[in-house]
Order: sequence, then C-alpha cells, then structure tokens
Amino acid sequence: MEIKVLGPGCLNCHKMEEMTRKAVKDLGIDAKIEKITDIQEIMKYTISTPGLVVNGKLKHSGRPLPTVEKIKELIKQGSI
Repeated sequence: MEIKVLGPGCLNCHKMEEMTRKAVKDLGIDAKIEKITDIQEIMKYTISTPGLVVNGKLKHSGRPLPTVEKIKELIKQGSI
C-alpha cells in the first residue's frame, strides 16, 4: 500500500502525517508513507492541504483534519 501525505510543511500537515503513521501502526499494515511537500506534485491531487492519498486516490483534503479513526477508515477504503 502506498500512502502520500500532501502539505508544504505547516503545523496541520505535520499533524496529518503523525496521525497517518499512527493509523497505519494501529492497523498493523505494511504501507509506504511518503510526505509530499512540492507544490507542483500536491496540485496533481488537490489545491487544499493537508491531503491524504491512498494508492493513488485522494481520500481527504483541507480542514478540518480527520481523526485517527477516520484516517483508518480512509486507509481501509483505499485498500479495497
């Protein structure tokens, strides 16, 4: 599974990355988590950050941030 956290480096973007790593750990899955900070790359998916991409599909963008539980749901949906 490939997960991308999109964001230029703001506080919310860092928090999204932390929560995503926790969600992956809690689920016990093997996933590659990549932090994307390049604006051109981010804009391939969304203009609102932070964003969460699971297996190439945008699952969340902008605020409010999802909870760890919601991130787990989004990851599970992306693995189907």
